[in-house]
Amino acid sequence: MLISNIRIVTEQQVIENGTVEIQDGRIKRISDQITKEPTIDGGGATLLPGFIDVHIHGADGHDTMDATKEALDGITAKLPEEGTTSFLATTMTQSVENITRAVTNAGAYESIKGAELLGIHLEGPFISDKKAGAQPLEHILPPSIEQFQAWQDAANGRIKLVTLAPETEGALPFIEKVSSTGVVCSLGHSDASFATASAAAEHGARHVTHLFNQMSGLHHREPGLVGAAFMNPVLMIEMIVDHIHVHPDAVRLAYQNIGPERTMLITDAMRAKCLPSGTYDLGGQDVTVENGEARLEDGTLAGSILKLNEAARNMREHASWQELARITSGNAARQLDAFDRKGSIEEGKDADLVLLNDEGDVLLTICRGEVAFRRGESS
Repeated sequence: MLISNIRIVTEQQVIENGTVEIQDGRIKRISDQITKEPTIDGGGATLLPGFIDVHIHGADGHDTMDATKEALDGITAKLPEEGTTSFLATTMTQSVENITRAVTNAGAYESIKGAELLGIHLEGPFISDKKAGAQPLEHILPPSIEQFQAWQDAANGRIKLVTLAPETEGALPFIEKVSSTGVVCSLGHSDASFATASAAAEHGARHVTHLFNQMSGLHHREPGLVGAAFMNPVLMIEMIVDHIHVHPDAVRLAYQNIGPERTMLITDAMRAKCLPSGTYDLGGQDVTVENGEARLEDGTLAGSILKLNEAARNMREHASWQELARITSGNAARQLDAFDRKGSIEEGKDADLVLLNDEGDVLLTICRGEVAFRRGESS
């Protein structure tokens, strides 16, 4: 397959008029020349590495917590429409039994086509009841290495990221132990002080879950978890840039201070993504989706219906094309120790690619060398 007449965004440069050759699911060649008879004429659009979403619960009526192959099939089939070529299936705070079913299902799942499931993000239940958000209070547990290991065993070792509150009892030794196994510990759903969050980073935490949302805020006498995320260079942050969860100027503030090296875009999307307004289930709770917002009955934001190309579009005023490639793909690949095959347009890597027009619309998505979405064609 030859894709030509495209702007190619690599880590080293932006090729304004070039060609990418794909063979056997990988990028075989990158050229700064236009091929006269390509398989696909990109029409001058921009080619980025396929997006990686490390925090997504569901889409198109499906959710990780459904714990079925059909649910994951539905998610993997739908995500290429927004340019996402790989993701972490994200759980939520639920009963031990329900989480076990979900991680067992995801741990056994193999991505045949569509977006690739790179692993599991365990969001909760080791969180703070003060910052639970849409996570059910009755299922919150203190951090337990034994319980985590039981879930990791059930998941065939595929839990890659775990969100927890560092101020809870036993959290710091949990972070130290779990981080030593290669799992990324993320600080989130937390009322931690700046000092506690900083101590968590010293114990091995390397990530912050949906910056600003459901965490201790920045105050001039107590900088909180937000302050620690700004200040600590080892912490990667993720943001829901739908301009609902985070004000546009707060996005600008964070990006100017944290920068493209430590930022990644996520959706935190629920099953209602890609569906009409209405009422949907999230962990046994009714969520009403209206005017682009997903909320519980009491008004609490409950995930999002954001698409990752929309988040990328919202960041275009702040980020260059190369920075955009980094915050939608490269940083996630590095964080998940998958940069040897994902996260950038480079010869020899997986042909996970997304072609965007200047408005940020997805024209084409290629997952591991196969066209998974083409604009204008029925899915």
